[in-house]
Amino acid sequence: MIQSVLVANRGEIACRVFRTCRDLGISTVAVYSDPDASLPHVREADAAVRLPGATPAETYLRGDLVVKAALAAGADAVHPGYGFLSESAGFAQAVVDAGLTWIGPPPAAIEAMASKTRAKQLMAAAGVPLLAPVDPAKATGADLPLLLKAAAGGGGRGMRVVRELGDLEGELEAASAEARSAFGDGEVFAEPYVERGRHVEVQIMADAHGTVWALGTRDCSLQRRHQKVIEEAPAPGLPEALRTKLRTAAVAAARAVSYRGAGTVEFLVDPCGRAYFLEMNTRLQVEHPVTEAVFGVDLVALQLQVAEGAALPTEPPEPNGHAVEARLYAEDPAGGWTPQTGVLHRLEVPGVRLDRGYGDGDAIGVHYDAMLAKAVVHAPTRAAAVRTLARALELARIHGPKTNRDLLVRSLRHPDFTTGRVDTGFYDRHLAALTEPRAGEAHAALAAALADAAGRASRFGGGWRNLPSQPQTKRYGDHEIRYRLTRHGLTAEGFPDVRLETAQPGRVRFEVDGVSRDFLVARYGDRVYVDTATGSHALTAHPRFTDPSELVAPGSLLAPMPGVVVRVADGLAEGARVVAGQPLIWLEAMKMTHPITAPAAGTLTALHAAPGRQVEVGALLAVVQDAPEAQEDQPS
Repeated sequence: MIQSVLVANRGEIACRVFRTCRDLGISTVAVYSDPDASLPHVREADAAVRLPGATPAETYLRGDLVVKAALAAGADAVHPGYGFLSESAGFAQAVVDAGLTWIGPPPAAIEAMASKTRAKQLMAAAGVPLLAPVDPAKATGADLPLLLKAAAGGGGRGMRVVRELGDLEGELEAASAEARSAFGDGEVFAEPYVERGRHVEVQIMADAHGTVWALGTRDCSLQRRHQKVIEEAPAPGLPEALRTKLRTAAVAAARAVSYRGAGTVEFLVDPCGRAYFLEMNTRLQVEHPVTEAVFGVDLVALQLQVAEGAALPTEPPEPNGHAVEARLYAEDPAGGWTPQTGVLHRLEVPGVRLDRGYGDGDAIGVHYDAMLAKAVVHAPTRAAAVRTLARALELARIHGPKTNRDLLVRSLRHPDFTTGRVDTGFYDRHLAALTEPRAGEAHAALAAALADAAGRASRFGGGWRNLPSQPQTKRYGDHEIRYRLTRHGLTAEGFPDVRLETAQPGRVRFEVDGVSRDFLVARYGDRVYVDTATGSHALTAHPRFTDPSELVAPGSLLAPMPGVVVRVADGLAEGARVVAGQPLIWLEAMKMTHPITAPAAGTLTALHAAPGRQVEVGALLAVVQDAPEAQEDQPS
């Protein structure tokens, strides 16, 4: 029997595994990097071991340090979570060789599926349908578009779509660098990119006694940068014959490698309903909660039982209802999905299962994935689950860095999603409409001003009705609020339709066009968050600092996020001519690589970026200035 489990991971998945361990009476051990020292997974564990350093390569990818940590803390088993070393056969073998129980598939099964190129060969021999591989060195225009993928890992790292042959070499190099950073292996392969395909997968669970469960299907087609955003179970709109085919193929894949434990077999379903094997993830998936909800199981508990040698029942439980999961990321969807950093002051999503890796007051850094939490809803029908999740996210109070919350709400309510017409190109087609600015910010700014006034009045022992009658002025972002409060009520310039009902430091209620609404107001320094029943607004009050872009010369390229410079374009030097949109510098933040492009055609007049340099948001990386064409000599 397992007595103590070390989770070789961080954040949300570590907290998730610890929760089941506590329920089963198993003690827990965390590992942590220096930036993660105060995160919930460290606080929740019974013991914690520091992995000195900050980057994944220094910490969570150091299998030798993790094994030493397990032995030092007295753990007798290791759970890998997902990402990092979870699909490393070498790490699994090292755990076993150290006399510890590995809560995962046998190292040989991981090895068989670890390289997607070798896995495809194995599946071809088993008769599983595949997309034909493409040799990048021999690719022609007829092979386009191509999808480049990391051979040693998933999660969107090392993936690129190539639509022009001229881009292939550069994208191969970028994909390889990103894969090497995320997985320690830069191998990349290419296959045809299927337009408007669906990402459908099957959860499997297998024991050491010959039983393999295929726990239904999941649809994970809504993706950004090849990373999943919204997942659901079962996959909607699939013919029963195709569901059966997918489950049968998943079981065959598991049996082909004598699989044991939890795993996922992923397929691409084209618009004609043809399914192709993509890969097998030899670990627990981020989206596992939707399967747990539909089948009424705890997949982590089953992993532990299988690792202890227990046998599964010969048949899995029957499915019930529908479940949807949304991943809440600290990122700016309208700004190229750039990750966001800072303090998460508050995260509250009512009425859902919320698997989170950050607590209120925790700092979100640059070194790891930008996912804050997963919100999961289970209901009797798909429509009910989707509606409930959208409303819960709409009512959420999220105070801190910018997130994709509004995008999630709008995605869940988009007609294509509500009717099940989803594919991996959803955001390519709809992102602009889904990220339009939210209406109502002016009223939120007015509420913020009134809440601030009420707070100042309460500090001096009075109520808001005793505020001075002289006009007051407050500025929030682009909104200048001018108002006057008297015993006769509120007068605010530009708001003739507003009638104030109550004003308290944290809550303002006023009537707009005959409709009363509440505005919940919270302030942290110069940042103000106004939450309403129809959405939220983040405002800046009395900015203390000028926007960095206003302090530099035109054409300056500023770091849009904190990160590390991982690459500078070949041959780039001061005096070089560049064209608009040309990638010049690549930053790595939260395990993803982000290109910095030339804002316009011109000449590079300054270059401050160098590979390996750590930069803060707003740091000057380079300057591109317009260079007028040389004028022809005129006759004297």
